[in-house]
Amino acid sequence: ELLETASKGGGENAILHHTQRNKKLFVRERLKLLLDDESFLELSPLAGLNMPYGDVPAAGCLTGIGKICGVWCVFMANDATVKGGTIYPIGVKKQLRAQEIAMQNRLLSVYLVDSGGAFLPLQSELFPDKSHGGRVFYNEAIMSAMRIPQVAVVCGSCVAGGAYVPTMAEETVIIDKIGTLFLAGPPLVKAATGEYVSPEDLGGAKLHSKVSGCSDHFASSEKEAYECIRNVISTLNYDPLPEKVVEHDSPLYSSDELLGLAPQDYRLTLPVKLILSRLMDGSRFQEFKANYGTTLVTGFGHVEGHLVGIVANNGELSHDASLKGSHFVQLCSQRSIPILFFQNTAPHTTEPTSISQAHSNRLKAQASMMAAVACAAVPKITIVIGGCYGSESYVMCGRSFSPNFLFLWPNARVALVDSRHFSTVPQAGDNDCTGDESELKHLKEKLEEESSAFYSSARLWDDGVILPQNTRKV
Repeated sequence: ELLETASKGGGENAILHHTQRNKKLFVRERLKLLLDDESFLELSPLAGLNMPYGDVPAAGCLTGIGKICGVWCVFMANDATVKGGTIYPIGVKKQLRAQEIAMQNRLLSVYLVDSGGAFLPLQSELFPDKSHGGRVFYNEAIMSAMRIPQVAVVCGSCVAGGAYVPTMAEETVIIDKIGTLFLAGPPLVKAATGEYVSPEDLGGAKLHSKVSGCSDHFASSEKEAYECIRNVISTLNYDPLPEKVVEHDSPLYSSDELLGLAPQDYRLTLPVKLILSRLMDGSRFQEFKANYGTTLVTGFGHVEGHLVGIVANNGELSHDASLKGSHFVQLCSQRSIPILFFQNTAPHTTEPTSISQAHSNRLKAQASMMAAVACAAVPKITIVIGGCYGSESYVMCGRSFSPNFLFLWPNARVALVDSRHFSTVPQAGDNDCTGDESELKHLKEKLEEESSAFYSSARLWDDGVILPQNTRKV
């Protein structure tokens, strides 16, 4: 339901305004004309939902991965039905993440620009810092230096900082009557000089194609613009390594059964092999160190024909499990095998008599595994299938350990601690604890809200919430 809501951008009225009054295509219709087919991976579709400064569906910007002329591309497309395409902090973060993916995977980048520039009241949150708006242009320059092609379509208003995105791309198409490109629009010219100038005369398609040279191609319609970009891409001479079509078996068990296996109670853990048997080709899994550190399952298997290493929580991350994890991750790195992490961290169950010694041992072993995960020079993809709590999220390649991709199941919880543990916190002294209990209740409610998969995804702490049964495809 949330994905359906997000897919409608700014809502029906905004779409009508965009398509009928402004004679423009809705952003998703643009992608249909651009991509080879409709099977693309949309990144962080829930970003921007219910943010403190107002609902910004899909962060006002669609990002994803799909094929154009047979070449894998990352696309970044402004959605002008969401606050006129104005750029909010979460929109900047989303675009920077898409560029990071493009650089990591050397994917061609396509920008569909239809933006009113930065939202000025929040300028301190999206302009000055290293990871703010200016980084978008920095990344464009770095990608050009890396010989990663970038192309752009000016398919609407393109104002202020938004104007640099297409002008820094290698080839740009601008669409007649609807594409405009300027640092400041007619209202500011009028305010500054008293002169009235039309958007077309100030920065329209004819001006930039014939006079300024900011645009390389003139298109009389949106359809023509996307055909033009497809032609441009076909002449880039950029074709990453050809993909091998590998025949593979489906799992022996239906992936729909993952809906019934998604853990909802994190005080207990479920045997993770039940989940793996519904994800691996032919349900085959060559386990590594099967009888040692059994609260972490490690081994090799294939997903859609691709050999991968599996590191999956099967209980608390104990001393032995962490040592086993370190060993296995180093093996994968040595053999250049990508790693899939399945996170479902469980609360510790150490007996009180051995807390000190066990804690010290586990701490050192977990630190070793953290180092192994951080330094493994292979692609890493993390799926949070249950709870993702505290330091164990680092050890299992959570967001701060830069996995290539991180996805959540809808039942996932992401937090420093599990709020349910708070019921066992002892109260200091014998005084009246009513105030403390009230504060504790408030903190638990806050943690409960902030640990949901949707809270996480709205803030781009991951690359999207996915349905369990779609895990193999994603």
